[in-house]
Amino acid sequence: MIDMSHSTEVAEALREGVPVVALESTIITHGMPYPQNLETAREAEAQVRAHGAVPATIAVLNGTLHVGLSDRLLERLARAHDVAKLSRADLAACLSRSGSGATTVAATMIAARLAGIDVFATGGIGGVHRGAETSFDISADLRELSETPVTVVAAGAKAILDLPKTLEVLETLGVPVIAVGQDELPAFWSRSSGLKAPLRMDTASEIAAAHLMRGALGLPGGQLVAQPVPPEHEIPREDISAVIDVALSELPSAGVSGKAVTPYLLQRIFDLTGGASLRTNVELVLNNARLAAEIAWEIQDQRNF
Repeated sequence: MIDMSHSTEVAEALREGVPVVALESTIITHGMPYPQNLETAREAEAQVRAHGAVPATIAVLNGTLHVGLSDRLLERLARAHDVAKLSRADLAACLSRSGSGATTVAATMIAARLAGIDVFATGGIGGVHRGAETSFDISADLRELSETPVTVVAAGAKAILDLPKTLEVLETLGVPVIAVGQDELPAFWSRSSGLKAPLRMDTASEIAAAHLMRGALGLPGGQLVAQPVPPEHEIPREDISAVIDVALSELPSAGVSGKAVTPYLLQRIFDLTGGASLRTNVELVLNNARLAAEIAWEIQDQRNF
């Protein structure tokens, strides 16, 4: 039996048919330092509300799957240390042992499906790590996108990854990858990746219609909606690529592996860019929250038409 708790705001929205947007919690615990993590989490929720939907930040606290956090719980999570990073493999074990943890993209998708939430906004998804041909380090986010019917709005896969291989795996798994407003796949901090996106859609209405059509066809899985960061906030690809190469070259001597790789690299890139990477990360998260709210409304309207 799952111990699931909805915040008052989320419970009322689900009851009244108001669109809800899921938000992950590893971006709070593993993606940004305090207090920027708390400020960004609050602002992401505010952006969802400003566009007419209700935010549901998801986390596991003392064996309870929380769908929507009070501001008190949000701050508690933002200040916490050594928080577990939960994905598909360990979500059930954490819940059954009355543990606590922050949800990755994969775990947030699972929770969103259980709660009846169609749309999820995040910064960037995980994917195929560089050197995966020997390490076999591939994020569970990719398979989750192929199995769980949630539309995920991101700024593409994190640019520290092997983006061509990530795109190839998504294609193999049958995941629609939709670039918003451009033909090229965005690359997290940068609007450009050098890779052509499999699909392009320019409006929330188109994206919502595709989400509903997948359901009508009985197709498993969701959609990856890749929205480029606003031009005024991007770090050009040639600039960030050099920084990423430096951070990656330090991995062997740092002795970092597994789930610790992404947080380590994000911190090193923050250091090497003098904080510019974090500022861009914040802006793309907020941008994705806005679009996710619009898509959630369109799904609701089209479903009820």
